[in-house]
Amino acid sequence: MADDLIEARGLTRAFRTKTGPVEAVKGIDLVVTRGEIVGLLGPNGAGKTTTLRMLTTLLRPSAGTATVAGHDLIRQPREVRRRIGYVAQVGSAPSPGTLVGSELVTQARLQGLSRTQARERLAELAPALDLGGLEGRALLELSGGQRRRFDVALGLMHSPALLFLDEPTTGLDPQSRANLWTHVRALRDAGMTIVLTTHYLEEADALADRVLVMDGGQIVADDTPDALKARISGDVVTLGLPEPGARRQAEAVVREAISVRDVVNTDGALLVTVDEGALAVAPLLRALDAAGLSPTSITVSRPTLDDVFLTLTGRTLRDEEAAA
Repeated sequence: MADDLIEARGLTRAFRTKTGPVEAVKGIDLVVTRGEIVGLLGPNGAGKTTTLRMLTTLLRPSAGTATVAGHDLIRQPREVRRRIGYVAQVGSAPSPGTLVGSELVTQARLQGLSRTQARERLAELAPALDLGGLEGRALLELSGGQRRRFDVALGLMHSPALLFLDEPTTGLDPQSRANLWTHVRALRDAGMTIVLTTHYLEEADALADRVLVMDGGQIVADDTPDALKARISGDVVTLGLPEPGARRQAEAVVREAISVRDVVNTDGALLVTVDEGALAVAPLLRALDAAGLSPTSITVSRPTLDDVFLTLTGRTLRDEEAAA
């Protein structure tokens, strides 16, 4: 369709390792429509960055087809690159003395803009990303948040139709992260189409119009954040039970005591999904007490994207990141 800036079918990428071939991305299908922010959410190793690198022509797919910004990913990589911006997880190390403004102008010139056009674009873009007044400053002098906004500016100097952001706020403090979120939303409001990868649940929730949950090289869910969370209706009651044996015993007690939608036995806790958490707490505690079980903690919460990931994969995204 004319409004689809990305349409991929069966996109696959395999790597050779000492133990044999490994499929990092396993035949995924995805569509990105003009003007939306799409988030690829998943733990490290889920295939997010590999997917992004394929869509930006940095990795050739092992199989599958894709059209990006109106051009065939395999047959027309140069045309694709002219129409996209890409901000990698980590920017290149600047040389001593490299200045913000001159580097941005150079990037624009490499994308085919004249010197006059590049300077006009710099004058337009720098204030929009809170880089105004920093054009003469050395890159080495920028703060973490300023450097990340500079990286975004590099990807935008040639006014692409589509911007890819790979883990855009990794390593930033909360204030810098929130500031960059504001700029990403402003880009979308101005008509930019954005695809970003993240393992931050709150980032996907705050920014993405649509979330693709990735796990093991596959897309296991594709919907709006609200719609994904609505799949888990009701409340989640979390019972802190460090001992595995106690959790197994508690699961049987819980299912006997009250009506539950789901019970998930995860590391250190039992997650019980019920219709109304406030009404479930009292009978749960009575039943556990009668069985000689004493939770170290009990909380009631609305479903989150982490609950969605847990429901889809049987483990939490936060646990995956901690293990990594």
